[in-house]
Parts: sequence; structure tokens; C-alpha cells
Amino acid sequence: MPFSLFQRPWSSDARLDDKTVVVTGANTGIGKETALDLAKRGAKVIMACRDMEKAEAAVKEVIEQSGNQNVTCMKLDLANSKSIREFAEAINTGETKLNILINNAGVMVCPYGKTADGFEMQIGVNHFGHFLLTHLLIDLIKKSAPARIVTVSSWAHTWGSINLEDINSEKSYNKRWAYSQSKLANVLFTRSLAKKLEGTGVTTYALHPGLVQTELWRHMNPFQRAVMTVVSPFTKNSVQGAQTSIYCAVEPKLEKESGGYYSDCAPANCSTAAKDDNLAQKLWDLSCQMLSITWD
Repeated sequence: MPFSLFQRPWSSDARLDDKTVVVTGANTGIGKETALDLAKRGAKVIMACRDMEKAEAAVKEVIEQSGNQNVTCMKLDLANSKSIREFAEAINTGETKLNILINNAGVMVCPYGKTADGFEMQIGVNHFGHFLLTHLLIDLIKKSAPARIVTVSSWAHTWGSINLEDINSEKSYNKRWAYSQSKLANVLFTRSLAKKLEGTGVTTYALHPGLVQTELWRHMNPFQRAVMTVVSPFTKNSVQGAQTSIYCAVEPKLEKESGGYYSDCAPANCSTAAKDDNLAQKLWDLSCQMLSITWD
């Protein structure tokens, strides 16, 4: 199921004092709620956002509601590799540790467009952007072990496939299919990353936050919005939608788990394609090639 009407509440008194956290797309929605929760646990929280005006307003809210003054925002545009590299350089030189990276930012079912680097916008932001960011921060994350990398995917990955021959949808474009492809890429990335991080003390998780009412709905057409209005009593708000991200970042019992897919704060089944190690490796190799990076 894409969401549960009877999700059991999850709570933990686990603290994150002396931990440093980066949350992408943290100025609104589940990203902001995730940042708020982790700030309440005592973490130093860096909210990585594209819109700095909104980010600064969100920082003020998080500080006021958490009582934690150690919350900042930094510019990060995941549709631009130059911005990603500048952000990563600032983190690597300015921070002594990075214990939790939450790859939360994303775009959904948007009209066809390309990133600054020529990638189709959804695969570019949702997958390539976070792939490059994680790569650039991985040495600092390893030095900070035990550490966690959490990537927000979606149940929509079950509708997706990876078109290795036309990853940027240049031959044909369907915005829902492209979104599903990018969310499947998130799960495959997590699966491959877990294998590469074995023995490092760094664990990684992919998750479905639930059907959440957020700004991601803005690109839906009038019919789709009407459908969402009908089902809205069964959707989650941002606080509820953030719970599985928080669970994957915080839950002590997950310390020895890595590479899995979660929903409603519990392990969940992912699609057959999402378990395909051969496909995961091909996507990994293609991603490195397209980003002009080497990641052993």
C-alpha cells in the first residue's frame, strides 16, 4: 500500500547531542519537520536549501520551536553541480564531522526541463544531485562514523523502470514515469551504497514518507488535484510524513541495518526492479560517467 491509515505512532527519546546533520530541501514540508525534530534532539542542523529567503525564515522557526540555537542554513541548488560542489566544499572545510545526511529535497511530476548540467529535471535533482552530493561528502561522513545516510524515495518507485539508454527522457517524456524512474533510482542508489560502505560504520536507508500534502503537488493538473482533494482525508501532513525519515536517522535498532527500504517507520517491500543488483550497478556506473566522477 502507498500509505497506511493506521500508522502506529513512533517516538524515541534518543538524543543527537554533538551530532551534525545536513537536511536537503529543509525550508518546507517534511524536510523542515525533519530538521525541527533533529534540532529538538540536540543536533547541529544545517538546512541545505535553494531559496535562501525561505530558508532563513525556516531557520528562525526551527530555532524558536526547538530551543536549539545551533541551526543554520546554506545555499544548495541540486539542479546545478557547481552549487553542489560549492556547498560540499563549504561543509568539508567548515565542519569537523557529518553524522547524518538526509537526502530529502526533490521535484515531482514537473513539466519537462533540464538542470544546469543538462539532466532531465527529475532524475537530475532527485537522483544525480543527491548522488553527487553524497559522493563529495562521503569521506567526512566516514570519518564521523557511526553515521547514516537517509534518502527519501517514494512508493511511486514501484511504477518505475530505469531507461539506461535514455536516462534524461530526451526521446520521449512522461512526467509521472520520469518521477517514478527517479524514485526507483533512489532505492537502487541506497542498495549499492550500502554494499560499498560495508565495514565503515556508515549505514544507509531509503524510504517512502507516505502520501503527504506538500508543495510537491504544485505541478499536478486540475484533474489530479481534484483526485488528491478527494483522498486528502487519507493523506499525511508534513509532521506525519517526516516520521519515517526521522526513524531512519535516529532509531538505535537500525544501527546494524543498511540498504533497506522503509515505510511507516518499519521495513517495507520494494519492487522487484529495486532489488536488482545488476541494474543497481549499471545505474551506479552510468551516474559516475554522467557526473564525471570516480567512486570505487
